[in-house]
Amino acid sequence: MPKMNRPHPSRRDAGATLFSAASARATQPLAARMRPRSLSEFVGQEHILGEGKALRVAIERGNVSSIILWGPPGSGKTTLGHVIAETAERVFVPFSAVSEGVPRIRQIADEARERLATGGRGSILFIDEIHRLNKSQQDSLLPHVEQGVFTLVGATTEAPSFEINGALLSRCRVFVLNPLSGDDILSLLRRSLGDAERGLAALRLEVDEDALRLMADEADGDARRGLTVLEASADAVGEGGHVTVDVAREAMQLRFARYDKSGEEHFNLLSAYHKSLRGSDPQGALYWMARMIDAGEDPMVLFRRGIAMAAEDIGTADPQALMLAVAARDAFHMLGEPEGYLPLAQMTVYLATAPKSNASARGLWSSMAAAKETPAAPVPLHIRNAPTKMHKELGYHTGYKYAHEFEGAYVPQDYLPDQLSDAVFYEPGDLGFERKIRERMEYWRKVREEAGAEGADDAG
Repeated sequence: MPKMNRPHPSRRDAGATLFSAASARATQPLAARMRPRSLSEFVGQEHILGEGKALRVAIERGNVSSIILWGPPGSGKTTLGHVIAETAERVFVPFSAVSEGVPRIRQIADEARERLATGGRGSILFIDEIHRLNKSQQDSLLPHVEQGVFTLVGATTEAPSFEINGALLSRCRVFVLNPLSGDDILSLLRRSLGDAERGLAALRLEVDEDALRLMADEADGDARRGLTVLEASADAVGEGGHVTVDVAREAMQLRFARYDKSGEEHFNLLSAYHKSLRGSDPQGALYWMARMIDAGEDPMVLFRRGIAMAAEDIGTADPQALMLAVAARDAFHMLGEPEGYLPLAQMTVYLATAPKSNASARGLWSSMAAAKETPAAPVPLHIRNAPTKMHKELGYHTGYKYAHEFEGAYVPQDYLPDQLSDAVFYEPGDLGFERKIRERMEYWRKVREEAGAEGADDAG
């Protein structure tokens, strides 16, 4: 029986590998296929990756230490993690903060240590959404980071100082990534249209410039979103098709009609939640809270909104509101889901039904404006510190009146620079605790007036 001609094993394996790679490219979303592979392809973030910037220099030299990348969705955090590993020739090890735990961290550390012991490459442990790790998981990273077993690259959309414990944060540098500009995203869209290997060039599309600009602007700084809309537009018109503004708008509606935690609907629902709280409607506030939780929103987003609202819209009308909001967030961290939704609901109802005042917020805004207008206004001499004899001779601290030596622990004296002596930044409202504040401030005003009248009589 004649022998059949079989392909050489190495050629057969190579063919399979090429086929697998081509299949992967065909099934991957455009945003994944167009992910930059080097710093030269990376777009935006010039403030940290421009020529001569510390992070860029460290990446090019291959000696990046553990870092936290903080920025909005689609700003390039994951991409930068890949680029760092590729440029430094290290093994990229992804870790899910949602589905993996301490045992997986130990396994990654053991594998990284073994590679180092056998002369292999170092490792980059990339943790997306690192803010979702609990305290014990974060603590488990510490010895490996300290010993240099792997380099940690954490990505987060949340303020690291709120969500990452101090011990881990102190061992990492934090780099802030900004939303991409419309021009940044526009360049990515054009690149994908001209790329035959990974992009859409093979489809020979005709894409109007104003359609591209719409996609770039509506992406809200998220490269992934812009590329996804372009891909949806391409699917809609087919090979050789014409993408117009109308096609792009339709693609946006089709792709983002459902709740997207980084998209417009996210901000619409969050706005509805905040406005329901501000408008003293607990029914609406609970409903929008439930909508976001049901859609998979991170509860920390709601707690942050509640804490901000307590400071901005309630303020000193009910000083307990801010403390309760912070306590509710801490209770959620202790309880977890689903029991943690109880303090979230309690916070929501309390904030919605609390007396409202934005007097503190208005005081902040107006005082910040005054500070910008008078950046060199001198501190009055009598309220300056006089640590040395020379300072005393210059009049520092002279004439200062110690409030506790006077009735009611109050004595009229000037605390503002001369050019702002009549400025009023905070005016309390008539609701809640601010009613008492108003009465107190009114009493102080009368004391000042009486003191002024006595001073005028003495002068006469």
